[in-house]
Amino acid sequence: MTVGLNVSFFGVRGSTPCSSPDLHRIGGNTSCVVLQRDGEDPIVCDLGTGLRFYGVGINAFSGTLLVSHLHWDHIQGLPFFPPLLNPDSKIDILGPPQGDVSFGEAFNECIRPPYFPIELAELAHHANFIDFDNAIRTVGSATITARPVPHNGLTNGYRISWDDFTVAYVPDHQQPIHDHDHVADSVLELARDADLLIHDAQFTPELLTVRPNWGHCTPGYASTVARQAGAKRLALFHHDPLHGDDTVESLAREADAAAEDVEVFAASENQPLRY
Repeated sequence: MTVGLNVSFFGVRGSTPCSSPDLHRIGGNTSCVVLQRDGEDPIVCDLGTGLRFYGVGINAFSGTLLVSHLHWDHIQGLPFFPPLLNPDSKIDILGPPQGDVSFGEAFNECIRPPYFPIELAELAHHANFIDFDNAIRTVGSATITARPVPHNGLTNGYRISWDDFTVAYVPDHQQPIHDHDHVADSVLELARDADLLIHDAQFTPELLTVRPNWGHCTPGYASTVARQAGAKRLALFHHDPLHGDDTVESLAREADAAAEDVEVFAASENQPLRY
């Protein structure tokens, strides 16, 4: 099926941005994926350091930014997104509220003195912060579904559908410690029959053993999610900073070999996909 959709990875790393010679193929920026259908405004999934690179050369921006959660690696690119300062930009930023605190208020607490030189409110004059939690919203021809994902803190996963084509985005997902075959119903709903599932695959089994409650999972578990949901392609995402290109690509080959009918590959920066 051809839907005229570009999927561009500007940040695929988890936890912290990193740079070294052995990361040049995969990339070292944190989470940022841009979905753009021909003739429509872009939908951006997460605002990690990859957002800065995406914004280079963009003057005024009109589009929707989806935030999965408020951990640093998913939001720290926003203050460095050049269109944020342009009064002609029209930016909607959606994400989960934090209990009694709105999403916008919680975001502003993350980016303010003494942790950052100025308050986010001084930068984001032209952005609308919108609570989006366990709900469905229409943006252009896309239907966006937000559902909770097991992680440390309130976290959204997203399902973005155009007609009969779907991208599911689950960047941070706590693998069950005692039952590695269990997948939360909310995650299965997001990924059901997805044409592309972008999913957390940060830890090797060895790393999961020493960090069992850090909120992440293995490529093997990502494959389990894809198989149970009936997803067609699986992009392994949120790569660990410890893992160089060779390690990430080896993990992807192993996951692909064990994934049965699901095509598995490692997401890498500047690796555009066209559908």
